[in-house]
Amino acid sequence: METKLYSAWREMVTFSAEGPQPHVLLDDERLKVVVVGLLPGQLIPPHPESLGIFHILEGNGWMTVAGERLAIDAGATVIVPDGVARGLEAQTQLTFMATRVTS
Repeated sequence: METKLYSAWREMVTFSAEGPQPHVLLDDERLKVVVVGLLPGQLIPPHPESLGIFHILEGNGWMTVAGERLAIDAGATVIVPDGVARGLEAQTQLTFMATRVTS
């Protein structure tokens, strides 16, 4: 894999009334990294997935992890273990970077 620099993440984010439109930064056999934008009120329902790392770039809302509702805002990072259900709900326009790690 070669080094990649993304210096303007705001240019990669898509906000759509139809829901999340992830912009893929990396997708290989071990990692998938996306930048995602949500409009106020939009959500990603809780679902189980492999190990995930979520970094909130802007906005605020809620992240549900294993049934627990966590307040999130810009600068927060949430690490969710393999197999644990997670979901997101935007209170304001929200942008996050998510990394899914596969074993």
